[in-house]
Amino acid sequence: MAEAVKDAVKLVCATCGQANRVPLARLAEGPKCGSCGDPLVTGKVAELDLSAHDALTRGDALPLVVDYWAPWCGPCRSMAPEFARAAQSLKVSARFAKINTEDFPAVSARLGIRGIPLLILWKNGREVARLPGARPAAEIEAFVRSHG
Repeated sequence: MAEAVKDAVKLVCATCGQANRVPLARLAEGPKCGSCGDPLVTGKVAELDLSAHDALTRGDALPLVVDYWAPWCGPCRSMAPEFARAAQSLKVSARFAKINTEDFPAVSARLGIRGIPLLILWKNGREVARLPGARPAAEIEAFVRSHG
């Protein structure tokens, strides 16, 4: 890993944006942010605003899967439980987040998003891959494993 140093990985807190170095061996123990104390690895989907989105996509060394969605989108809503299942399944090997493109349209424009739902896999500040459309948990997990 480009951002791993001496068996540690850099994780950005989804709450406060603080970068944290976490020993790889302690990822399963539920590490917390050194600044605000919120959990860094939960197996849950974090809801992002634009600032948190930018901090996490630029800074995380673990694979980060972001769901670009909107509340009016039926396929987005139907995929949400599957996305949550995949997040729980890949708890220690990837982090999962979502951003509402209706509330933050600038992210869609900047990333050239033409349709939702869209999953983008990020790692070490770079977009790694995209997966369009609503998907079951197994396909989301396979997507992350094949590109993470």
